[in-house]
Amino acid sequence: MNQIYWQNQLFTFLLYTEGKGLKKKILDCGAGGKTPPLGIFKNYGYETHGVDCSENALEKAAEFEKKHNLNLNILKGDMRNLPFKDREFSYAYSYNSIFHMSKEDIKTSIKEIHRVLTKGGYAFINFPSCNDERATVGKKVGKGEYLQFEFGEDVLHSYFDINEAEDNGFFEGFNIIMKENSIRNGFRQNGDKVTKGYIDYILEKK
Repeated sequence: MNQIYWQNQLFTFLLYTEGKGLKKKILDCGAGGKTPPLGIFKNYGYETHGVDCSENALEKAAEFEKKHNLNLNILKGDMRNLPFKDREFSYAYSYNSIFHMSKEDIKTSIKEIHRVLTKGGYAFINFPSCNDERATVGKKVGKGEYLQFEFGEDVLHSYFDINEAEDNGFFEGFNIIMKENSIRNGFRQNGDKVTKGYIDYILEKK
């Protein structure tokens, strides 16, 4: 059976990268976990690279690679200081990862993504929005920043107002190619309603 990838927004990003026509070299910032989405791009002939700062996430990604006989080139690293040369990649993304840090660090990470992208390269970045049901849950440590209990520990989550990122210079040096503000309603197994809010961006380096 072929592997099923659940990171549906990255299939939209794939449509954009396939249409762009640059060298198929892509970077994932926050690449670990049990189903690393770099596999999506590997299946379409991309040279893949990734970084993750979590040993646990790296171990899970390594298990996935072994199971599926893949080499995704995922290294231990920090997206705030990427271990790559300037203009090394045509494409880069951070899916459900970059918001696990302060907004100041998020801005630093986006600058690093900009640095390693070639001119005209594309980036995908997403944030949870103020419409998410957890947007004010936990200990507040800054504007839209909350420590929330997750996987047995307190994890920082940064939530964004709808136009906050572009209004505060997060995307300096980029053009916004696509923006989607989504609200998803569903139900947990116990019948409780769940509401998720996300803001997805596809950006082009100027």
